[in-house]
Formats: sequence, structure tokens, C-alpha cells
Amino acid sequence: APPIIAGLARANKSDIDKSWEAVKYAVRPRIHTFLATSDIHMEHKLRMSRDQVLETVGDMVEYARSLCQDVEFSPEDAGRSDPEFLYQVLAVAIRAGATTVNIPDTVGYTTPDEYGDLIKRLRENTPGGKDVIFSVHCHNDLGLATANTLAGVKNGARQVEVTINGIGERAGNTSLEETVM
Repeated sequence: APPIIAGLARANKSDIDKSWEAVKYAVRPRIHTFLATSDIHMEHKLRMSRDQVLETVGDMVEYARSLCQDVEFSPEDAGRSDPEFLYQVLAVAIRAGATTVNIPDTVGYTTPDEYGDLIKRLRENTPGGKDVIFSVHCHNDLGLATANTLAGVKNGARQVEVTINGIGERAGNTSLEETVM
């Protein structure tokens, strides 16, 4: 099958439109949109309440889905987010049309046991979670990106987001070659 070509967009119409413009001629286009869900990011970065985040996720995933049949949603900083809130956010994203939900350990904060357990609990407790692909996206701040990725796969993730040689912001992301081996 041809590769999926994804464009990453913040959860706003302008970014989603630009992402769609970039991928719309691909054989298999995808829009990947994200919004932070940890209390620290919602308060200090977004300056949004939980209700505002839920509304924005629903509206923006629905908007992306109106443009593209394949939509991925990420709750940024999921590793530090309240799992009960994540169930709600992911359920809203799935109802709005997300086909893949990606669980980022944005600041490389979790350990493999914690991250694997989070993936397992999200898969088991998210309404609609059995109908979508769970994806993992790990940063390497504690040197655990590959270990966390493998823990996510062991607990049911079916997509892994990796980089060549682990290149990525700060300490990098999960390394393709480590994960493959």
C-alpha cells in the first residue's frame, strides 16, 4: 500500500487548512491535529479550561474530518495529563471522527511501566477506543523513548512514531533503528 502522508496542525482552522493544502494530493492523506491536555499546559500555555479543551478538540477534529477521511488526534503532554480527563478528550476526538489517537509523552517524563499502563488503561477505558488505532510518540529526555515505545506496543499500540537516529527536539524522539531491531 502507498504510504500515508500526514500534515501536523495545531487545533485551529488556519493550521488545519494549511495541513490539508499540503497533503490533499497524496494517495493516502492524513491530518494530524493536537491540543494540550495536561493541567500545566492548559493553565500556562493554552490558558484554557478543561471544558474549552473538550469543545476545541471536538470542533477541530470534526473540521479536519470534513476535509480528510483520515484524522489523527494527539492530546499533547498526555504523559502528565489526568487519565480520567484523557478518556473524555479521546472519546470526544473519536466521536468527532479521529481514526487514530496518538499518546505523546511530550516531555519524556514517563517510565516504561507508567507509559505502558497508560496505553493499556486508555485502550480499555476510552469510549470508542476499540474502533481506532492507538499510536505512541515518545521523547527521550530520560533516555527511555525506545523503552516507552516498546511498552506502548506491548500494551496494544498499533502505530509508532519514530525518527531517524532519534533526532528531535531537546533530547530527541524514539529512534527508528532501535525500535525496528
